[in-house]
Amino acid sequence: MAVYPKSETDRRVSPSALQAVTEAIFTRCGMSAEDAALLARSLVHADLRGVNSHGVLRVPDYVAKLTVGGVDPRGRPSVVSDRGAAIVVDGGNSMGQIGGTFAMRLAIARARDTGVAFAAVRGSNHCGAMDWYTLMAAEENMIGLAGTNALPTMAPWGGVEKIVGINPLSITIPAKNEPPFVLDFAFGATAHGKIRIYHQKGSAIPEGWAFDHEGRSTTDAAAALSGLIQPIGAHKGVGLGMAIGMLSTLLSGAAYGTELGNMVDGARAGMDGHFFAALNVSFFEDVDRFRERTDQIIAQAHGSARREGVGRLYVPGEIEADFARSQANQITLAGPTVDDIASVAERLDVDASALFRSE
Repeated sequence: MAVYPKSETDRRVSPSALQAVTEAIFTRCGMSAEDAALLARSLVHADLRGVNSHGVLRVPDYVAKLTVGGVDPRGRPSVVSDRGAAIVVDGGNSMGQIGGTFAMRLAIARARDTGVAFAAVRGSNHCGAMDWYTLMAAEENMIGLAGTNALPTMAPWGGVEKIVGINPLSITIPAKNEPPFVLDFAFGATAHGKIRIYHQKGSAIPEGWAFDHEGRSTTDAAAALSGLIQPIGAHKGVGLGMAIGMLSTLLSGAAYGTELGNMVDGARAGMDGHFFAALNVSFFEDVDRFRERTDQIIAQAHGSARREGVGRLYVPGEIEADFARSQANQITLAGPTVDDIASVAERLDVDASALFRSE
């Protein structure tokens, strides 16, 4: 979860209102009621957990994809290959959350019988925050893994040409009394959407997030948007990004890197690739013992020595879980994000007035 700068234009919005308005917008774009509800839930889920870069900030972009960008609002995912624990899914040029959820559910169902299942996806589009999928597996006492390709925003270490995506990976491991261990991050120092939020707020981005177009480190959000995202761990981050990109595309035949499109012209519709895997804990270990040991590992991290001035140690997923509890009734969004949604809603004849009042 990113800690965004506060702004006087920030607004508090009811999650239920955000869900209803966003769902209505996607329905107006031609999606079925079921698909529109799922897509809206996935975005609100991200905002609840403080992952605003993958939340309703995306609504105008998604509307453009669904109405003029070539994504099929009625696209239906289908299985094109099914061999034991290996499944290939074609997203049918649907929104990525539709094909991705379909594929993750298949992997979970198959892992109940085979112990491990891997679904490779092609014919898809942007699929949002990856923990949406891996948390589904954890709810079934399974370890969930998910990855996706992304538009290229990084260069090989030392280069200045955008040919590598930040290509995120999520791994969720179920616990017993603690929230699940949820690792969900890309291999860039930040996400493009996070830089957009800083730009909306007129704030400088942190040092180490981005290069300008000539490969010089910058804290200027505008220069970062036209430049390059820095990889985490220098050359290591680029290598990991390439690996997740290949796992997300080569097994299904989806587009990799520049084949997918670019940040100026956008992605080519229906070319994204993802992967989703489920590991059924019960095939490896007693489930209760496994979950208890996850709790023990988390407790060990909590109880370990801290640097001076540090009040609490966190493991991946805890900050987001805490944030979701604190935002259960009101989500904080950047003012321009709310205004952009309202503008799209007005254009589609959707009543967005609920976004501007508290419940």
